[in-house]
Amino acid sequence: MELYEGLITRRSIRIYKPDKIEYSQVEDIVKAGMYAPSAVNCQPWHFIIVDDRNVFQKIMDIHPYSKMLKDAQYAIVVLGDEKLQHGPGYWVVDCAAATQNILLAAHSMGIGSVWLGLHPREQRKQGIKELFNLSDHIHPFSIISLGYPGEEKEQPERFNKDRIHHNQW
Repeated sequence: MELYEGLITRRSIRIYKPDKIEYSQVEDIVKAGMYAPSAVNCQPWHFIIVDDRNVFQKIMDIHPYSKMLKDAQYAIVVLGDEKLQHGPGYWVVDCAAATQNILLAAHSMGIGSVWLGLHPREQRKQGIKELFNLSDHIHPFSIISLGYPGEEKEQPERFNKDRIHHNQW
């Protein structure tokens, strides 16, 4: 798949087949997250790879829109590290870039995924901090569920020329 095609065709997949994903593929997906741009190349992220059904259930209890985890093969929790960021608040945009890279890498491998937002929902973040016993300087940003697609989604038209401005508003 060409990069541009992957950008345009990626969809949030919430229904998964029971087919197993190789752990090496998940590591490659996380590696793509680590190649995201970050402010001053500080790379203020950490990742937790989850495949434990009990942990999936605990996440589903914390996050109201995470029910697809019941059929997922893996989940990746993206975390921001205040001690590694370029300056206050930079971990957020850097982790967003890492999350997008993870979604695109999964899609390029034929693996479905969905971005489950944690930041800025303080209750969700606190629940994940407690679940994984995270230090105060580590902040949950997102969770990405992974599984082979058990659904196909239509390709919507999202290009909107009205949102493009040239040299002025």
